[in-house]
Amino acid sequence: MTQEEKQLLLQDLCARLPYGVITKNCKKNSDVPAHLLPHVNGIKLLIAEYDLKPYLRPMSSMTEEEKKEFKAFHCVSEWHPEFYQAMCNLPNINNMINWLDKKMFDHRGLIPKGLALEATEGMYKNI
Repeated sequence: MTQEEKQLLLQDLCARLPYGVITKNCKKNSDVPAHLLPHVNGIKLLIAEYDLKPYLRPMSSMTEEEKKEFKAFHCVSEWHPEFYQAMCNLPNINNMINWLDKKMFDHRGLIPKGLALEATEGMYKNI
């Protein structure tokens, strides 16, 4: 795993800790609930030493109800009079990212990179 991949995984895990992400210690083949993960330096160690990977949901697994909820967070486009570019409202972007993290969606593309595992259906049923 490259340093850039380790950093991406660390950022992703830290954003999901408050929401109860479940990880897998691939070297010991055991699952580790988020509340048992130590502080950030400990997570760095676990990523490096134990091949720690979170279970995430692919974006394609979003239900119709979740799609409706997700659409509520889309940026409201405003046309800038000088540049004619769509500008996004930063609080909406932050809310959208937080919602995706809370629902354990792989919006950073970690599953295809081999940095995360696909969550089984119902793994995060209480979120």
